[in-house]
Amino acid sequence: MKVNVYDFDKTIYDGDCSVDFFKFCIKKKWRIVFNIPKFMIYYLCYFVKLKNKVDLKEAYFSFLNKMDNIDLLIQEFWDKNEHKIKKFYMDRKHEKDIIISASPEFLLRPICTKLKVKDLIASQIDKFSGTFIGENCKGSEKVRRLTEKYPNLTIEEVYSDSKTDDPLFKIAKKGYLVKKEKIIEYKL
Repeated sequence: MKVNVYDFDKTIYDGDCSVDFFKFCIKKKWRIVFNIPKFMIYYLCYFVKLKNKVDLKEAYFSFLNKMDNIDLLIQEFWDKNEHKIKKFYMDRKHEKDIIISASPEFLLRPICTKLKVKDLIASQIDKFSGTFIGENCKGSEKVRRLTEKYPNLTIEEVYSDSKTDDPLFKIAKKGYLVKKEKIIEYKL
């Protein structure tokens, strides 16, 4: 099977949807700003290598346990933010696209369904607590999960905003770095 693989944040979405979702939720329940000090402490601990990326992201998403009707919030979020899907992706999207992202699967699933992508592989995070269910879907974990799910996959093109997706670039025929609407061929 031949596919194109896309990262999500800053690649086909103009920004970071997790940050945008937090800002959106603050407008619904302002008290979640009190989670920011906890996140900042975890960020400092991550910076000095006392916490790992999953710990940091769990601290970030801990605001979810204070939110009501999360599915409705996610739908409202995408109703408001769907316009941030970049034009370059809308012009070339295809039914055989796979989106693979470190962002939460629960947050990306509705927009990926609407875009009619073939599949979404993303970080499994409990939408009610912010707790990770498995590994953060980043770097080599993206390749592991992709090849586990699709062992006979041929990746025609990979699109990402970051060289942290180098493991994906290495298994694709062609790779492209995306900077805003500019697409640059990625050379290993």
